[in-house]
Amino acid sequence: MLIRPTLERDIQWLPDIERSAAQAFASWPALAWLAHGDVLDFDAHRAFVAAGGSWVAEHAAGHSVGFACARLEGQVMHLHEISVCQKAQGQGVGGRLLQRVIDEARQAGVGELTLTTFVDVPWNAPFYARFGFAVIDEGLLGVRLREILANERAQGLEGRCAMHLCFNR
Repeated sequence: MLIRPTLERDIQWLPDIERSAAQAFASWPALAWLAHGDVLDFDAHRAFVAAGGSWVAEHAAGHSVGFACARLEGQVMHLHEISVCQKAQGQGVGGRLLQRVIDEARQAGVGELTLTTFVDVPWNAPFYARFGFAVIDEGLLGVRLREILANERAQGLEGRCAMHLCFNR
């Protein structure tokens, strides 16, 4: 499995990967609607690629099976999305993508890597916690993360939290 920067030619496959990944929510009644929800469009993916914040997981046969995208926001990198197609889930692809984002954040010299995720979904907050991410107490959230969570709630995403991984500089 190769984790590499996303190329323009990869973008055409990323929405399908995200749709496939979302099928994992089909068995969660409160979140089943996500299996048929919106995904990042081509323009959003192009913006992540142009900013150097997108990586794909490429199977040995040359097929992309997952992606991660993040954005630098001052002294913070924010992980926007990790998606792994359904057939490749449970094989460590998400962990390899996350490790790449962590490594990129460290190399960029940021103070922390942030994300928002579902609290009670096993492949969400508990997954990130295994990599050292900690839930940020709601009272300690800055404006940026409060706005992200509010926007997510407005889109129907309930039960979310913000998490961060702090780096020693």
